Amino acid sequence: MAGTNKRRSETAAEGPVVILVGPQLGENIGAAARAMLNAGLTQMRLVNPRDGWPNEKAVAAAAGAEAVLRDARLFDSTAEAVGDLTRVYATTARHREMIKPVVTARQAALELRAAVERDERVGLMFGPERAGLTNDDLTLADTLITVPLNPGFSSLNLAQAVLILSYEWFQAGDETGARRLVTNATRPGSREELLNFFAHLEAALDEVGYFKTAEKRPAMVRTIRNLFARADLTEQEIRTLHGIVKELKEGRRG
Repeated sequence: MAGTNKRRSETAAEGPVVILVGPQLGENIGAAARAMLNAGLTQMRLVNPRDGWPNEKAVAAAAGAEAVLRDARLFDSTAEAVGDLTRVYATTARHREMIKPVVTARQAALELRAAVERDERVGLMFGPERAGLTNDDLTLADTLITVPLNPGFSSLNLAQAVLILSYEWFQAGDETGARRLVTNATRPGSREELLNFFAHLEAALDEVGYFKTAEKRPAMVRTIRNLFARADLTEQEIRTLHGIVKELKEGRRG
């Protein structure tokens, strides 16, 4: 029965193989496939799923990630499922008193990325929902992964665990900036545009007598400029502010 599904082309560049050992619920298998595809992982291997395979409930829970399930490979044993891999990381909530390296999910992702860059074939192994991987399964892994969570309640279901590891894998290779300004049809304002607005605003404030004393004016101007500089104004917003100042001045004259 090992590898009975048609084998797709699997290369190290595609990322880790996700191995689900003894998964119990089809819904969790489908949710795990969805989590994998969110992070660009497409290679799933199943070891003796409790409710058989294929599983209609898994397809329903995959929510668009059916291709991952369609290409999933079926195995009789964990040893067969990891046989062609050069490096295997296994998730566990307990160390089981084994002498093995234990890393966080984030560190595992970094190490897996480095292994893939060396053209190694790598895998992430997850155990059944109720009890996790057995000690015999864990002996087949090079490194164990634990996820630092609330020590009073750190229980994860299968799909949650797959999502955390898949997310860390994706983030380890993602270059998206931690913060950005969405400007839509406009663009960020230039320094020149901002300075022109400062001149317009300060002239209007001078005209209405806002700056009561000359010695305090420089500090008040700096406060006003810092306020608007922090706002990351767009070109459209600066033009809007010009219009507000203009209308206020004309309304005062009226």
